[in-house]
Amino acid sequence: MAKVYYDKDADLKVLKNKTIAVIGFGSQGHAQAQNLKESGLDVIVAEVEGTPNWDRAVKAGFKPMTAEAAAEQGDIIQMLIPDELQASVYKSVIAKHMKKGKTLMFSHGFNIHFHQIVPPASIDVIMVAPKGPGPMVRKMYEDGAGVPALIAIFQDASGKAKETALAYAKGIGGTKAGVFETTFREETETDLFGEQAVLCGGCTALVKAGFETLVEAGYQPEMAYFECMHELKLIVDLMYEKGIYGMRAAISNTAKYGDITVGPYLIDGGVKQKMKFVLDRIQNGSFAKEWITENQAGRPVFLALLKKDREHLIEKVGEKLRGMMPWLKKK
Repeated sequence: MAKVYYDKDADLKVLKNKTIAVIGFGSQGHAQAQNLKESGLDVIVAEVEGTPNWDRAVKAGFKPMTAEAAAEQGDIIQMLIPDELQASVYKSVIAKHMKKGKTLMFSHGFNIHFHQIVPPASIDVIMVAPKGPGPMVRKMYEDGAGVPALIAIFQDASGKAKETALAYAKGIGGTKAGVFETTFREETETDLFGEQAVLCGGCTALVKAGFETLVEAGYQPEMAYFECMHELKLIVDLMYEKGIYGMRAAISNTAKYGDITVGPYLIDGGVKQKMKFVLDRIQNGSFAKEWITENQAGRPVFLALLKKDREHLIEKVGEKLRGMMPWLKKK
């Protein structure tokens, strides 16, 4: 079992007299920067002038600057821009400022693990990855709680990289919930696999396949949407709050029986073999190479597939039905 660290295991004094440069004020950036600042730490923010995130940073009380200026001033540089932008930004304006004694940070290990960013041996390279979206990281901190987080050490030039990672995790509220130690490889590969095989790729494909099966059998698209998409939230929320067993305790016996008998028929050994293939492609770098090449080419496949799915019948039906749900309009 993984070791878990809490408030008592981390010391914010490790970060005193250090300037933390948060590169990017997006979903994670806005949450981490504000939490760190309210923990009494010295935080600067890098953003692109004229963008909504720049304005958002100003509104939050920061004086945003360029990534290069932040990298030059910062002792700890936290990369919170999208994966596909990190390498080019690092090489063009950040690398020159990675002097001995500095720390380069990430909340996802993609660019380090797949060698898109190759830092000098004289600096610490660490990861602090909250296991929740930025708005949740912010809300839990404001509520006096926290979101569980991961830490990982890729390079420990100073001999104090782990202390820095734990202190940073405490600064954003993670040690109130619990911080797990992992590696850049484990975090990157499991994260990509979860997204592709279950959380995003697997889930959306399953929903569309179920919807299409009912519509092709002659059922109304609205009925198919309710059963294969709309009610998914009920089940996922129950699993999120109570686990699989707890979810089953909350549904009918008819639903339970269908769950435990039909589920394994659909998600059988063949699907698991495909999952292993997906994992192999992540582990051997094939997926990373494909995604990097896709970005270099201007994302033609990516954009075409997004457009195709945006035009799917489930989106048209869903848009109409969601318009009839006042509780969603409030959000």
